[in-house]
Amino acid sequence: MSAPSAEIRARLDHPVVDCDGHMIEHMPVFLDFLKQVAGPDLAARYTERMRTSRETMWYTLSEEQLKDYRLQRPPFWAFPSRNTEDRATAMLPKLLRKRLDEFGFDFSIVYPTYAFFLVDELDDELRQAGCRAQNTMMADIFSDVKDRLTPAAAIPTNTPEEGTAELEFVVKELGLKAAMVANLNFRPIKAGPPGVSDSGECAYWVDNLALDSEYDYDPFWQTCMDLGIAPTAHSRVQGHGWRRSISSYMFNQIGHFAEAGAAFARGLFFGGVTRRFPDLNFAILEGGVGWAITLFATLVEVYHKRGGEGLRRLDPRTLDHELMAKLFDEYGGRRLAGTYGSDERLGYASTSFAAVADKADSRLLDEFSVAGIEKTEDIVTRFADRLWFGCEADDVMIPYALRPDGIPFDTRLKATFGSDYGHWDVSNMADVLAEAWEMVEDGRADEAGFRDFTFANPVRLHAGMNPNFFKGTIVEDDVDAFLAEEAAARSAAA
Repeated sequence: MSAPSAEIRARLDHPVVDCDGHMIEHMPVFLDFLKQVAGPDLAARYTERMRTSRETMWYTLSEEQLKDYRLQRPPFWAFPSRNTEDRATAMLPKLLRKRLDEFGFDFSIVYPTYAFFLVDELDDELRQAGCRAQNTMMADIFSDVKDRLTPAAAIPTNTPEEGTAELEFVVKELGLKAAMVANLNFRPIKAGPPGVSDSGECAYWVDNLALDSEYDYDPFWQTCMDLGIAPTAHSRVQGHGWRRSISSYMFNQIGHFAEAGAAFARGLFFGGVTRRFPDLNFAILEGGVGWAITLFATLVEVYHKRGGEGLRRLDPRTLDHELMAKLFDEYGGRRLAGTYGSDERLGYASTSFAAVADKADSRLLDEFSVAGIEKTEDIVTRFADRLWFGCEADDVMIPYALRPDGIPFDTRLKATFGSDYGHWDVSNMADVLAEAWEMVEDGRADEAGFRDFTFANPVRLHAGMNPNFFKGTIVEDDVDAFLAEEAAARSAAA
C-alpha cells in the first residue's frame, strides 16, 4: 500500500460510505439489556444456553465424540487481539467514531456479531427477546454518534409476523434505519417420503423466505417497503451441508457467505419477489461479487435453454419416434438396434413420454415466468437492478463488476464496500481503504468505478429506499447532491 487510508481519502472528491463494519458486543452490557427486556430468568436461561452451545461444546469433546456427533469446528481467534486498540474500537462506538478519519471513512453502518447466532436461535422466546435486547442496546450505545455511524438491527424471521413486529419496533420505537434480516431459516422436515426409513435423511430444510417457503413473506417485504428499509442479508451456512468439518474452521468458513447469499438471491428471483416488489432494494453482504457475476451470467444462458421458447424445444411430445426407431435400427448395432420402443422401463431413455408430459403440464413449466422473465433483458431488471453485493477490500473480483467487460448486456453489478472491521478478516482497521484502493493503483479499476464501490452504490442501496437515510450525517450534502444528479439523469433519459 503506497499511502495510508486517510491520505487516499483526502485525494477523493467523494465521501466513503462503509456498508458493513462490525461491532463486538460486550456481553455483560448485553445481558443487562436482556434483563431489562425479558427479566432475569430469561437472561439466566440465555447464559446457560451459551455455556452449552454447540460452539462451546466442541472444546469439551474427545476426538472420537467429535467424529460420532460430527460437530463442526466453530470459529476461533475471530477478533483483533494483538492490536488492542482495534479490538476496543470494535466494542466502543465513541472510539470508533474518533478513528473514522484515520480509516478514511466518512460514514459507516455497523452490524452486530453475536446477533448472527441470536437470529438463528431455535428457542422462540430466547430468539425474540435476544434480538429485542440486542437492538435496544445498539440504539442506546450509538445514540451519540449518529453523524458518522448507524447500527443495523437484527431482525429474526422465523415467521413473517415475527419479522414484521421487530422491524416495526426498531424503526418506529428505536429510530433505527438499517436492518440485518435473517434470510435463511433452518426448519425441520415434517415427514420422509415413502420408502425412506432413515429420519437422518429428512432432518431439516432451508427456507429462503422467497421460494417454496413455509410462509408467505410478502407482508414482511411490504413492511420493508413501507418503512423504507433495504433488507440486508448476512446469514451463515457454516455447520450445514458439507461445511461440517470437525477439525478445520477454514474449510467450513471460506465461501459460506457467498453460498448463503446465492441461495437467497436465487430464491428472490425464482420466487418472484423481485417481480412483485420491483422497487425493493436487497443487499447480500460479505460474500463478494464473484458468485453474483457467475449466477447472473448463468441465469441469462439457462433462460435461452429452459425459459420461453427454449423450453418448448425440450417438450418430449415433439420427439419423432419413427425417426428415432429408424436411427436406432441403422446405427444401433448388435446391442441397440431394434430396441427402441420395445420397453417402457423407467428413466430418461423411457419411450413413455406422453405420461411424463401430461404430468408436467399440470404444474408450472416455464419456471422463469414467476420471475416475470419474457426476454433475457428482463433478467437485468429482476436480478441486477434489485441486488447489491457487499465486498471486502481485498476481493479481487470487484473490478469485474465495476467494469462490465464480458458480463451479459454490459451490466454493472452493484459491488458495495463493506469493510468488515471488527472481525479477523481485517488485520488493521486503518489499512482497509488503502487495500481497496490498490485495484485503482494496479489499473484493474478506475476512479469512477471506485466511486461507485465506496459511495454511489452504498447511497443507492439505502437512500434509494429512504431518502432521509443520511439526513443529519456529515455526508448529507454530498448525498443530496448525488441524488439530485441521479434524478436529473433519469428525467433526461425518460
